[in-house]
Amino acid sequence: MAMALTRRQREVFDFIREFIQQKGYSPSLEEIGSNLGLSSVATVHKHVQHLVEKGRLRKSWNRSRSVEPVPEDDEETLTVPLLGTVAAGAPIEAIEVSESIEVPRAMVGNPAGTFVLRVVGDSMIDEQIREGDYVVVDGHREAQEGETVVALLGGEDATLKKLYRDGPNVRLVPANARLQPLVVPADQVKIRGVVRGLLRRY
Repeated sequence: MAMALTRRQREVFDFIREFIQQKGYSPSLEEIGSNLGLSSVATVHKHVQHLVEKGRLRKSWNRSRSVEPVPEDDEETLTVPLLGTVAAGAPIEAIEVSESIEVPRAMVGNPAGTFVLRVVGDSMIDEQIREGDYVVVDGHREAQEGETVVALLGGEDATLKKLYRDGPNVRLVPANARLQPLVVPADQVKIRGVVRGLLRRY
């Protein structure tokens, strides 16, 4: 599974990359913090360490200015909207927020219709979708039987379940033996998209 960058980690990474391109050497922690408005060197160090752990930066221990980006193909990831949360459990009110997150290109079908939601709850745990994970959703693809979808109930509540059509109703089935399916009239359900991938932050 890919390890996504937070918005602040992306800002730190981009600053380091651009600094090295312009000057030929790495910025100090103080220079990174000053540029990004971070007064705590410890906070900057934490962001840098996370980038190292995620394989985006590497360190040369024999030099004081030691961090540099790991060479990457810019085409390998795309930035897509992070639109809020989705319940893997009881439906929750759909709240959209304007953030973004990096996603491996292989998980993106139509970039214009792709978005990401953070998972709350454990109803999809048997599909290895856990609370705090991020699901990558294709909002333009028609859902097929048995696929994991983001469903909007009554226009307000979002939930993450497997989709089955049953005459005039839709069955939204959890991947958790302790929980019961939701059976909802089809005209009260809007499928926002089909899950294409999973991101987990460490």
